[in-house]
Amino acid sequence: MIQKQQTSLDQEVLIKKNNKMKINWGTGIVIAFVVFMSFILYFIISVQTNSKYDNEFVVTEYYKKELLAQQDLDKEQNAYDLKNDKVVIKVLSDGITIDFPKDFDYKSINGKVSLYRPSNQKLDFEIPISLSSAHLLIPKSNLVGGRWGISIDWNYQGKKYLNKEEIYFKQ
Repeated sequence: MIQKQQTSLDQEVLIKKNNKMKINWGTGIVIAFVVFMSFILYFIISVQTNSKYDNEFVVTEYYKKELLAQQDLDKEQNAYDLKNDKVVIKVLSDGITIDFPKDFDYKSINGKVSLYRPSNQKLDFEIPISLSSAHLLIPKSNLVGGRWGISIDWNYQGKKYLNKEEIYFKQ
């Protein structure tokens, strides 16, 4: 009888040792899924709340600008249809030059040149077109190295033109 009691006590000790905190595969998958979701949510929240990751439209008032798309397309077509000379944008060591058609009277050309930086809205700027020759120079002191979008919205004798180009400026 003592031996039976000893055997049953040994079995109880073994059962208690084996029942310590077992995790089956289903519980492991759920724990892994919860940890993964927490990891993803942490990064989403940190990106949305940190001002270092600035989430802005490239163009302010994007929807208003989209409504003017047909007018811009007509202006671009006018610029494309120029017969002899077209607007030429050159990247030089001292900046960016914009050459307007030579057969146009440069004194009658007016409008604006918009430069925007896709990576940083704070660097965007506009220059009004006021020419003393058929060339407009944007000095390199106004530019930083990298990719720029140039939009030249100009008119000559009541006809409107629009030239757009992407350039890479090296400093």
